Amino acid sequence: MSGFTGTLNPQQREAATHIHGPLLILAGAGTGKTRVVTARIAHMVNEGIKPENILSVTFTNKAAAEMRERVKDMVRGSAGKKVVLGTFHAFCAKLLREFAEYVGYKKNFVIYSQGDQISLMKRVLKGLLIKEENMDPQVALSRISKAKNNDEDLGDPTKDLIPAVAEKYADEMRALNAMDFDDLLCLGVKLLEDNAVVREILYERHKYIMVDEFQDTNSLQMRLLRALTPPPYNVCVVGDDDQSIYGWRGAEITNITEFENFFPNPTVIKLEENYRSTTPILHTANSLITNNIGRRVKTLWSRNKGNDLVRLIATEEDVEEAEMISKEVETAFYSNKEPWESFAVLFRTNEQSRMLEQAFRARKIPYRVVGARSFFDRREIKDTLSYLTVLHNPHDDISLLRILNTPSRGIGNTTAELARDRSMEKQYSIWVALCDPEFLRMIPEKARTAVRQFTDIISKYSTSAATSGSQGTDLVTMTEALLKEVEYMEYLQKLSKKPEEFHAWEHGLSLFLTQLSNYQERNRKDGLGGFLDEVCLNDEREDKDDIEKKKGVCLITLHASKGLEFPIVYLPGLEKGILPHKRSYDENRVDEERRLFYVGITRARQRLTISYVRYRTKWGQRQAELPSPFLDELDRTYVDEMDYTKHMKEAPSVEETTSMFAGLKAMLSQE
Repeated sequence: MSGFTGTLNPQQREAATHIHGPLLILAGAGTGKTRVVTARIAHMVNEGIKPENILSVTFTNKAAAEMRERVKDMVRGSAGKKVVLGTFHAFCAKLLREFAEYVGYKKNFVIYSQGDQISLMKRVLKGLLIKEENMDPQVALSRISKAKNNDEDLGDPTKDLIPAVAEKYADEMRALNAMDFDDLLCLGVKLLEDNAVVREILYERHKYIMVDEFQDTNSLQMRLLRALTPPPYNVCVVGDDDQSIYGWRGAEITNITEFENFFPNPTVIKLEENYRSTTPILHTANSLITNNIGRRVKTLWSRNKGNDLVRLIATEEDVEEAEMISKEVETAFYSNKEPWESFAVLFRTNEQSRMLEQAFRARKIPYRVVGARSFFDRREIKDTLSYLTVLHNPHDDISLLRILNTPSRGIGNTTAELARDRSMEKQYSIWVALCDPEFLRMIPEKARTAVRQFTDIISKYSTSAATSGSQGTDLVTMTEALLKEVEYMEYLQKLSKKPEEFHAWEHGLSLFLTQLSNYQERNRKDGLGGFLDEVCLNDEREDKDDIEKKKGVCLITLHASKGLEFPIVYLPGLEKGILPHKRSYDENRVDEERRLFYVGITRARQRLTISYVRYRTKWGQRQAELPSPFLDELDRTYVDEMDYTKHMKEAPSVEETTSMFAGLKAMLSQE
């Protein structure tokens, strides 16, 4: 038994030491799958497999970074660094940069964020004379995204609006040498499926493939995996169909429930021993999820018997439900010395948080609502990133328009509009328009001077940026010099309404430069392009570790809670129409709602309280509610039920309690 697998339980050890052929690891909630995946990689290297031949795909950059650190700790020397770890999108981005010409792109293509996509879509709609009130840019992008991921034909662009918009959007993206997230996957799949030479190169490079969170993969990602994996199918996937909660955004649960249809005769190993929750919590979760049809059967169990039953509480209305939760949290903090951070309230809809926040504020309980604005959405960060993006690819019109007159340099909206119109007329980028002598003669002398100064600055720093890989230009020094030359800090100072606002922006830039410096230390060879890829591909709003460590009670949606755990969990709003959500009945997604409830239950380590109300205020109206049908599916062996409203009415009043204690005190003093 190797040191990598010695501490694993028998099922974990079997999974970690099975190397060849297709392998499906069914890892239930809290069963230690990260330890298994890490131990498996270490075991493979120990068995003589070259680390650079191992590709491990995760769903978040955070998970990839955590996996890398664990592998480095377990594998001696530099071998741990050679294992290829990353997300599907990061893998495709790197692949497409290497073989860009095969898909009609240049290697310095940019990756558009959601904000960039919306800006471009607005421009596309304007060019097609479509008013935004007739077609919402985000709705159009969502429709196009769905078609890309499902390989769906949108129809004839000469007859229908959406196909015409999609075609124009695709043409604009290609002209700008830009890709969005869907393009990374679509073009990555196309590259592999259409080019046998590229496939053979990848077969030799990645001989063993692992995929984590497999229940979240979509049909496009499955196609990518199949294109990467020739017989004898040395592919290992890890997931749990009971935690598949992203069907609404394209995840295909059949990828895991029908795995045998994609990779013949796989070995299937179940991880069922849970190291997170108590027996009452797991028994309740198991009784719920057995009601889903077509699932891969697994039963979670724990050696931790626990001290508390699962509580199921009914309250009269949502105000009382929120009051009950806040009061219990307050009591546990002051009486039992439970830290605020031990508590989490998980809810199905964002609307539910309003009442909870009011209750916590009334009791002065510190809390945080997960899902705050991304660091990369901040003004100073978006501006700086736009500058760096233009240095890398000046033909990115969206980024260029953001910085064209930021800080103000005398290039007004009229000049920007003229440049945009010129680019559309001549079918070239706005950057080419700004450098075109004919265009420069069309604009006033003052604007012409400002445009030339701007293009000179960009050209100068573009040269530096081009040598930023290996031992070339230091990106931090270059960025600091650029911001100084354009007088960006002075611009922020003038823009700020109070000193605190300026200091916040200043601090944000400091954090950004630190991140840039850290990137350079980790990865010198990929230069500025690699850094921009890393930023664009890191779509996590908040680190899961940070969520668990932040001060205050955690208020979080059930979807956002996946992957997290808390000592004490509250699940309010177990009513028909909330959980399961009313839309799930129309969309045939009740099973997915049940899985969402299951995910919520299995976030709890020690104590779990589930609650529902008889009346809830919606749109200013008090409406009667029905308990969730899921509650009838819970085995009551380890459940303690209580009617909170009735309990509070029967509880002694403050005066009665005071009188009782006074009488007891008098009686004791007589003794």
